[in-house]
Amino acid sequence: MPALPPYIIEPIFEQFQALLPDRVVHHPLGCHKPRIPDRVILEKLVQILVFGCAYRRIAEEGCSATAIRDRRDEWIELGVMEALRQIALSAYDRFIGLELEEVAVDGKGIPIGSISAGANRHDSPLLVPTLEHAAVSVGSLPEEASIHRDRAYDSFLTRERLRERNLIAQISKKGQPAPLQSGQRWVSERTNSWHNAHKKLVWCMERVGRVIDFWVAFSEVVIIVRRLIREGWMRYRWEGRPPRRP
Repeated sequence: MPALPPYIIEPIFEQFQALLPDRVVHHPLGCHKPRIPDRVILEKLVQILVFGCAYRRIAEEGCSATAIRDRRDEWIELGVMEALRQIALSAYDRFIGLELEEVAVDGKGIPIGSISAGANRHDSPLLVPTLEHAAVSVGSLPEEASIHRDRAYDSFLTRERLRERNLIAQISKKGQPAPLQSGQRWVSERTNSWHNAHKKLVWCMERVGRVIDFWVAFSEVVIIVRRLIREGWMRYRWEGRPPRRP
């Protein structure tokens, strides 16, 4: 069973391949050993992202774990995964439209800003960097957009930081029970569950920040493309359109 349906991985690979620069080879014979195709490496990375397995577990004869990690690092240096995330986000905004009354994720759960951090850290200090990343992703945040957070963010400092950015704080009160669907925080929690479907983010053993950012961006690309196809399925018809709504 494939890690992702073909209607998701095919457009991702086509755009990903378009972002890769032409490879310049200085060896007179090309190289001593044929280079593993980018498609093979990308499919291995998709399996690692979805299943959360180790590199050596997904390696096979002719495609070692070292080769997978080296190509991953090469793509990180080129910044192609972050560029692909921006393209997917722009495509969703162009064809479906982002609902930016809610930020960090839009009104339908599309991730527009994220920051990776170590374990056992409080989330509230990451609020401002997350908002700044979201603003870079979409150009700028709309004035008086709502920020829905749980009671862990209920502090004067958090509310003041949001007020300085002309954002509306929708934060649960400490010491007061909140209804199950109080506010719109469930939208971001749903997006978290979409991330958690990619087990590499659940069992992340990476120790380098830029590698973690690579996997987070890869996960968001898959989420955005899947939602784009799902929303587009109800609005448009195209060749190769899935017979059922994704």
